[in-house]
Amino acid sequence: MMEFSLDRNVNKTGDIWHICIKDLPRSNVLYGYRMDGPRGWHEGHRFDSRVVLIDPYAKLVDGRRFFGDSSKKFSKFLGTYDFDSLPFAWGDNYKLPNIPEKDLVIYEMNVRAFTASESSGLDPDIRGSYLGVIEKIPHLQELGINAVELLPVFEFDEFEFQRRPNPRDHMINTWGYSTINFFAPMSRYASDGGGPLKASQEFKQMVKALHGAGIEVILDVVYNHTNEADDANPYTTSFRGIDNKVYYMLDLNNNGQLLNFSGCGNTLNCNHPVVMELIIDSLRHWVTEYHVDGFRFDLASALCRGSDGSPLSAPPVIRAIAKDSILSRCKIISEPWDCGGLYLVGRFPNWDRWAEWNGKYRDDLRRFIKGDSGMKGSFATRVSGSADLYKVNKRKPYHSVNFVIAHDGFTLYDLVSYNFKHNDANGEGGNDGSNDNLSWNCGYEGETDDSTVKAIRSRQMKNFHLALMISQGTPMMLMGDEYGHSRNGNNNSYGHDTAINHFQWGLLEARNSNHFRFFKEVIKFRRTHRVFGRDTFLEKNDVTWHEDNWHNYESKFLAFTFHDNNGGDVYMAFNAHDYFIKVPIPAAPVKRRWFRVVDTNLESPNDFVLDGVPGIKSTYNMAPYSSILLEAK
Repeated sequence: MMEFSLDRNVNKTGDIWHICIKDLPRSNVLYGYRMDGPRGWHEGHRFDSRVVLIDPYAKLVDGRRFFGDSSKKFSKFLGTYDFDSLPFAWGDNYKLPNIPEKDLVIYEMNVRAFTASESSGLDPDIRGSYLGVIEKIPHLQELGINAVELLPVFEFDEFEFQRRPNPRDHMINTWGYSTINFFAPMSRYASDGGGPLKASQEFKQMVKALHGAGIEVILDVVYNHTNEADDANPYTTSFRGIDNKVYYMLDLNNNGQLLNFSGCGNTLNCNHPVVMELIIDSLRHWVTEYHVDGFRFDLASALCRGSDGSPLSAPPVIRAIAKDSILSRCKIISEPWDCGGLYLVGRFPNWDRWAEWNGKYRDDLRRFIKGDSGMKGSFATRVSGSADLYKVNKRKPYHSVNFVIAHDGFTLYDLVSYNFKHNDANGEGGNDGSNDNLSWNCGYEGETDDSTVKAIRSRQMKNFHLALMISQGTPMMLMGDEYGHSRNGNNNSYGHDTAINHFQWGLLEARNSNHFRFFKEVIKFRRTHRVFGRDTFLEKNDVTWHEDNWHNYESKFLAFTFHDNNGGDVYMAFNAHDYFIKVPIPAAPVKRRWFRVVDTNLESPNDFVLDGVPGIKSTYNMAPYSSILLEAK
């Protein structure tokens, strides 16, 4: 180890500290900084010269080598570099997918959880790794999605909950929402404990392979907070010890305390010029070095606040991301809320580029499909593209990222199996996770052998999936929902590196092959029928609502037709009542007949018939809690 003291008269130019060290090895060197400065806590300073800090611009970070290795629980993280390796060979025939936003079907997934289970059938050395994802690309292709949205893959410390005794000290952070560094790929997602350089190379292999399969890569990025926690139990690794007052929002009227709009103890001061430059540089790095196709910004409303936490109408960092030339080809998606109550769904400052996770879509679909009264109009608004939220300036239907399920909350199976969260395994006495899940257990809480309850649950999962895939906008589904993954009612499973989160490949093959078949066929139907992926909002001639009962609060039925210029219309009906309805079927277009493609009440394979079943009469008897789709041919 060598340590050098920097002289401000020699090693500082403006605000930049620098040093030239000759004859260092070109790789396998760990480095960090000690910082000292004013000790005025009330002024926001947190300098501590005893702590070796990670360079915020380190492109690689080294720490423990194996994910969840408790023998290395208190490993230190330091920056490293590599100037020995040749540039990654992307290949002469390599090209970016460049999928239009209107055609995206997004699959939210966790790199480790996707293949960590023994049921993946993979060699133990690559389970839970970037290479593991490559091995399972055929599954993604069969499912039919064309974009993966990866839960955080920036370097994070999975043992952050275990640094001190607390109610969560039995858990391992498996979601990754606790960034140590914004440039370095998660090193423990490398195969066989390969470390940071191998992680970087294998991440590129994964991106190249996904692109080769026509699948884009969107990263879930966390710029609203870091791993450094709060002032009560700080975990100083970088920013806090370099310049707490610059990197974090502070309340200087309250003893310089950290402001917490993230729910994680600190909030990054994103609109400070230095922090904004760091964020833009980080995003550019992932685009130029790793060829990723876009970003989903966690708790993005926190990026819309000034240094004192007050909301900004035109946040500089949000505008800079939208206007940046290198990021111009990227999809940029906001989660338009934060933990401080800044809810910006439909109002996120967007410069006609930002898409949004549409939280209102999630809530309205859940309420209608489970049979709440008074939701018909809202359901119609959501499936037709949420024009009430997004038809402004030059925004498009695809700026609404539609979802019923995401990593945070119930899985699709649990949404139809539990009325209440069951988070005992988290150790927080049930105080964590949302209490308002808009779920319905279909008559019994949790697992049951009751065939009637199981049949309703199966229909409801298919109803949700069909509604999602026929909606105007960009659909997003969660990893595991294609086979009915359950977390046993846990709606906040961030800390479980177990079967609670791990993809269960055996269930995909065994218990739910019919379920999977329906899911993949509906996705492919969406992608091959342009009426579902319009890049303009529906006009009067694009849709017919077969409805004269809009104001009946008790009506839980909706039918409509999306029109195709060539006569290939698609008729859909959703019955959320608990009784059969005899539905009048409109006349098919001239020289066409209706063919039944979907009836979620029917057993597989009749629940989805690609070529369609002819003989549709003037009425159709729809079962309770079911949906149908007819195609004019």
